[in-house]
Amino acid sequence: MKLDILAFGAHPDDVELSCSGTLAKQSSLGYKCGVVDLTQGELGTRGTAEIRLEEAQAAGKIMGLAIRENLGFKDGFFKNDIEHQLEVVRMIRKYRPEIIIANAPTDRHPDHGRGSFLVKEASFLAGLRKIETRDNGLVQEPYRPRLLLYYIQFQSLTPDFIMDIGEHIHTKVASIKAYKSQFYDPKSNEPETVISSKNFMESVYYRAQDMGRLIGVEYGEGFIKAQDLGLSDLMHLSGVR
Repeated sequence: MKLDILAFGAHPDDVELSCSGTLAKQSSLGYKCGVVDLTQGELGTRGTAEIRLEEAQAAGKIMGLAIRENLGFKDGFFKNDIEHQLEVVRMIRKYRPEIIIANAPTDRHPDHGRGSFLVKEASFLAGLRKIETRDNGLVQEPYRPRLLLYYIQFQSLTPDFIMDIGEHIHTKVASIKAYKSQFYDPKSNEPETVISSKNFMESVYYRAQDMGRLIGVEYGEGFIKAQDLGLSDLMHLSGVR
């Protein structure tokens, strides 16, 4: 299956917190979107790897994803090395997306920045013909996406552009709440974490509102470019308010 947009997350729920409104919006417009999670988030204080995999699939359905896969890298300890790069290359060549969206280049969790650079390097390597990868025993053709972007996560980074997700804010929140083991639940007996507080759940709304305010809409999601953006028609910017 060829995808239009493929988002990578170091952990299940990274994508939901950062760009699920955008993926839901693009899916509703008829584009094929998918997510590949690098790890199962097994080091998380709450829940288990098995629970998070189930939650990720439920969240994917809420976003309208065409596919969701998990590479099973070691949470907290995966590296940006040949072994891991080739696995990401295999995913890129398998789904041949026009656009890739990766973790924020710098963030609170070290896996986020490491995952960001891993995906960036793999996106380039995927286009090199002399690097051989296989899927289901068949040699894959080289492929390089047209555009690489980073989403914004825990830290408040300055976006290069902002997507209007006004009509999809409730889908974004629903996809996050699919991770019942991770986020605010007053009935839970699990240990409290940074992201399990009521304030953090409320921050999903007010951070999206703050992004939206910058472009004159109700809710937004910010992105950072990994390369210069090009236009063939200046009017493509006419949606900016």
